[in-house]
Amino acid sequence: MDLVGEMLCAELCARHSATLEATHIQPPFVRRFSRAGAAPGGRIRFNADRALNRFFDYPRALRRVRGAFDIFHVVDHSYAHLVRELAVARSVVTCHDLDAFRCLLAADAERRSAPMRLMARRTLRGMRRAARVCCPSVATRDALVANALVAPERIVVIPNGVHPAFSPRPDEAADAEAAALLGPAGATEILHVGSTIPRKRIDVLLRIVAAVRTEFPDLRLVKAGGALTADQQALAQSLGLEHSIVTMPPLRPAVLAALYRRAALLLMPSEAEGFGLPLVEAMACATPVVASDIPALREVGAAAAVYCAVGDVQAWSWVVAAMLRERAANPARWAERRAAAVGRASLFSWAAYADRSAALYHEV
Repeated sequence: MDLVGEMLCAELCARHSATLEATHIQPPFVRRFSRAGAAPGGRIRFNADRALNRFFDYPRALRRVRGAFDIFHVVDHSYAHLVRELAVARSVVTCHDLDAFRCLLAADAERRSAPMRLMARRTLRGMRRAARVCCPSVATRDALVANALVAPERIVVIPNGVHPAFSPRPDEAADAEAAALLGPAGATEILHVGSTIPRKRIDVLLRIVAAVRTEFPDLRLVKAGGALTADQQALAQSLGLEHSIVTMPPLRPAVLAALYRRAALLLMPSEAEGFGLPLVEAMACATPVVASDIPALREVGAAAAVYCAVGDVQAWSWVVAAMLRERAANPARWAERRAAAVGRASLFSWAAYADRSAALYHEV
């Protein structure tokens, strides 16, 4: 979400300064209870600070500036409640996915506490009041409409872009930094980029890696974007993967791009996505992708990615092993895959994102 705000603001300033003046508003996060860091109850303390910032500090900060701008764009739908503090008819919200609202849409499957459901309702009410809602994919727009969350005439689809750091071209400094983290290239590396929340299906990812390692024993999983949970670590250990997973610290875009370039494949076994930014980032670096056969990922990857049914470990394992064999035995076909990936990724840019956003602002 931060990336969207940063790239949008930068491209608006670079491309539309004659007609728009873009200001990045991001109130500082105030720590009241969580200053003790890892003290007992640290998570509870942090969540208390998070709630106070979200529902007290940020609204108060926006009330002070709401008369100073013509248009407000909340680039993270989980802060859509802030629309209530702004000029409603001149507010835009970007809805990346439906995660924040699943506890309202499928209460039995997505059990949340009463305070969390209250937060979700406030967020949804704020988003519904916005003049326009942007979505990064048709799939997300269709989900909003199918669940009657936002009227279709108020939704605009503006696909995300790709950071310029993501490229098949070598970057000596970033590649060296990646090598320092991973060691010299040699092992067959499978990459996953993203969090470890349930919809990412890390359980499926781990089982795929374990199955493919029976044919490719040097295979290792490089995990960027979040450390495994305790349950996921236990599953990895039960599958004999405890020494075959390398977890990355937070990375700047250039180093993440170096990881994509080193990887044989990117795997995205998610059961739900709003766009799937790692898919297009990997393709921009000429790294082939195997992804879940879900609408958002199909929409982004089109024919340049390979798709498997959600949760079908046997099918995924067969496809991944076949692609690794192809990589070794058929360099010409592998080069075609890489070229197709780069070509598809070239259709997504933050410049285009800014152009379409600017047109939307003038319309509003």
